Amino acid sequence: MDSTKAAAHRAGALYFLFALLSIYSEFLVPRFMVPGNAAATAHNIVASETAYRFGVLTSFANLVVFLFVVWTLQSLFRDVDRRQATLMVLLVAVGVAVGIANLLVKVAVLVLLSGADFLAVMPRPQLEALALGLLRMHSGGAGLVTAFWGLWLFPFGVLVIKSRFLPRILGFLLLVAGVGYLVTSCVSIALPAYRPVVSRVMMPLYMGEVPVILWLLIMGARVPRPKP
Repeated sequence: MDSTKAAAHRAGALYFLFALLSIYSEFLVPRFMVPGNAAATAHNIVASETAYRFGVLTSFANLVVFLFVVWTLQSLFRDVDRRQATLMVLLVAVGVAVGIANLLVKVAVLVLLSGADFLAVMPRPQLEALALGLLRMHSGGAGLVTAFWGLWLFPFGVLVIKSRFLPRILGFLLLVAGVGYLVTSCVSIALPAYRPVVSRVMMPLYMGEVPVILWLLIMGARVPRPKP
């Protein structure tokens, strides 16, 4: 099999795995936070600590897989436009770093609710309030992470459009998806109360990534036949 086509299939497989982990983290991980109720939130986390930790682990694994996705895509597109390929990797790397920093906030919640002896100087209600505050901080930080999930799609889309081994329409769909993520991110930061509504409206735009994932996974790359 041609190296380009094989690289495309590898990228598609990793991208598909990344999508599955993202769906699990976003929709299937239990929600522990009870808005405005620190005691109930703390009770949910302590009662299901294993599930909480597994959610953190899944999110971390998702970020690691994302790095391998963009590394594989960079090797696939580096001969198309090295500057755009480098920009794509840079945006993902920064986004992953921000995502890991935001994930550490959820780890800090476990420390506050661990019941360790050195925490005895603080009343339990205060620890629970701090834990709830950190979870809200994590939710707010997710808006910043979403911005990078949109930004990297712009150089990726340009690379797909400029390449000759993937349909150009896939690149334009990536650009549309990037716009959707950026709009959601801006609303999450500036007008957080409207985020759920805007996120639902932007959901069809997010789907612009799906055709690219499936094309890479199933079709790979169109390798031009050598001239006789």
